[in-house]
Formats: sequence, C-alpha cells, structure tokens
Amino acid sequence: MSNRRLSSILKLSLLSAIMAFTSNVFADPVKAAFVYIGPVGDMGWTYQHHDGVQYVKANMGDDVEITYVESVPEGSDAERVISKLARKNDIIFTTSFGYMNPTIKVAERFPDVKFEHATGYMRADNVSVYSARFYENRHVIGKIAGRMTKTNIVGYVASFPIPEVIRGINAAFLAARSVNPDVEFKIVWAYTWFDPGKEADAANALIAQGADILMQHTDSTAIMAIAEENGIHAFGQASDMSAFGPNAHLASIIDIWGPYYLKRIQAVKDGTWESTDTFGGAEEGMLVLSSMSNMPKDIQGQAERTFKGIVNGIINPFTGPINKQDGSPWLAEGETPPMFPDVLTMDFYVEGIDSQYPN
Repeated sequence: MSNRRLSSILKLSLLSAIMAFTSNVFADPVKAAFVYIGPVGDMGWTYQHHDGVQYVKANMGDDVEITYVESVPEGSDAERVISKLARKNDIIFTTSFGYMNPTIKVAERFPDVKFEHATGYMRADNVSVYSARFYENRHVIGKIAGRMTKTNIVGYVASFPIPEVIRGINAAFLAARSVNPDVEFKIVWAYTWFDPGKEADAANALIAQGADILMQHTDSTAIMAIAEENGIHAFGQASDMSAFGPNAHLASIIDIWGPYYLKRIQAVKDGTWESTDTFGGAEEGMLVLSSMSNMPKDIQGQAERTFKGIVNGIINPFTGPINKQDGSPWLAEGETPPMFPDVLTMDFYVEGIDSQYPN
C-alpha cells in the first residue's frame, strides 16, 4: 500500500471519528425542564432547587433553555406533566420522591430524552438518580437541640414515612441523646411536603405536648413562624429560614443543587451524559449550614466542630453502638452501616424513640 493511499485512509478515519463525536454534541441550546413539588416561593425545598436553576442559567447563558412547572402533585398528574415536557426537552429533572414511578414510565416511552430523578432509587439507561445525605446536617442540629431544650422535648414535623425522612429523624435523635440523655422526640406526620396550614397545625400540636424546639422535614416556613409566635426555637429546612423567625431561628439546613445541575446539563451539551447514581453530602458541598443564631457560643462552637468533622469524613452520624427501636442490635461499638441497604432503605426507628413507627 502506498504512503499516499495510507495517508488518505487515515484522514478519512480521523474525519469519521470527528463526525461521530460531534454528532453527539449539541450545537443548539440544551433544553432542560424541571418539575417541582411546590411553588418556587415556598422558601424551602423547591425554592432551593430553583436557586440551582438560576445558577445554571448564570453559568451557561444562551447555551441552555430552561422550563419549569410548579406545584405538580405526585402520581398521574406528574406523569402527564413529565410526558408533555419530554416531547420538547433534552433533559428533565423531577424533584420529588413521588415522581419516581412516573419518571420511569415516561422515560421508557422517550428513550432519547435524559431524565434525572431526585431522592429516588430506580434507574434506567436514560434515568439518573440524585440525592443528598440530609441526615448529616440533621445530626448537627440534633446536637444543638439536645443542648438548647429546657423541657427536654423536641418536636419533629415529618412529611412522609420514606427512608429519607426516617434517616433524618434517627440521626437527629441519636445526636440529641448523645449530649442530653433525657431528651425525647415527639413526631407528627403531616403527610404532605408543602401545606402551610397542616404544617402550622402540626407545630401547634407539638407545642401543646411540651416541645420547645421544632424540627421539620416539610417545605414551608410556617413552622418557623409558629415557633417565633410562641417564643420557642426552630430549625429551617432546605434553605435559610432565619428571616421568618429572627428570635426563633437556631440554624437552617441548606441544600445546594446548582453545581450538580450545571454538571449534568453541560454533560448533555457535550454528549457525555450517562446514567449515574449520586448521593452527595456536606463533604461534596451539596449540604451546608446557615449562620447560627440565638444560642450560646459554646453550643455554636460544638455544632461548627461537628459539621467540620462530617465534612472531613471523621464523623458518621450512624456510628455504633446503636439498637433498633425494639432493642435488637443494629450496629456494634464503633461500627458504621453500609450505604446499601442499611442507610438507603432505612425503615425503622432507633432505640429510645417512643413514637409508633408509621405504616
């Protein structure tokens, strides 16, 4: 074979490789859509996801077109909304646990569209899942609550009995007990993510039971406002809620979604997107704490050291010895649990929580 012919073959091969690569790269803006469980003004979960969307827009500019739909109920309504978006978008983010099955169903019908589901566990070739180790920051606020309570009763407004919520309750309780062996947790299940009226009712019910510290795994600022009205303390959820209870606020758990959203949408743009499973935390910068207030310096200092220990991988909120609620052993002295199945599928209370486990 002549050198000229070999050179021509190599050039054609290189050209083919370049064409194959560039065919997977978006020349037009990436069309990204977001499905929200609440309104963007909830000042909690959805607000923080939408803040992440603004981060993407600020960094990608005209390279991305973003659509979002607010207050989409979980279930058949979600499937209809996701299906409609799949006809016009390249990647869709569904941002609530109850969107999992609708996302998987729609993804089967639209194999060329990328899907990202928050807090779930079902994946497919065109479906990624992502979440954060929220229980890490609940470990920190649990220590604050254990030391700040005067009645030794901490009230917890919970949304739905899924592993994400159960992990948070257990982590907060274990941390509170580690600094105050007399502390008790009272739990009210609101069975909603965002309903200010129900959340306020739950908060008042807990105060009636003697709670002087309130925690929440729901999305509105109603609980912080109730704490402010009643002269007690509370923690914010998902975003900084200090403005809604200047005297009540101790700290807020803040979710950071922007860098993840930017990375995943940019991957679609570059033609490098793959189905992945992401479970970030304080170490990865997916979770931070707001500034702390209304507490003594020594309690704040302990909380800051605890958070730093989690960031550095020194502290694991689930470190034995820990028993399950019925007294059966779970973790031995110094033992930590595997992420799967123990942490990701957690379906039990730890020993010391006297509330009945929800069905």
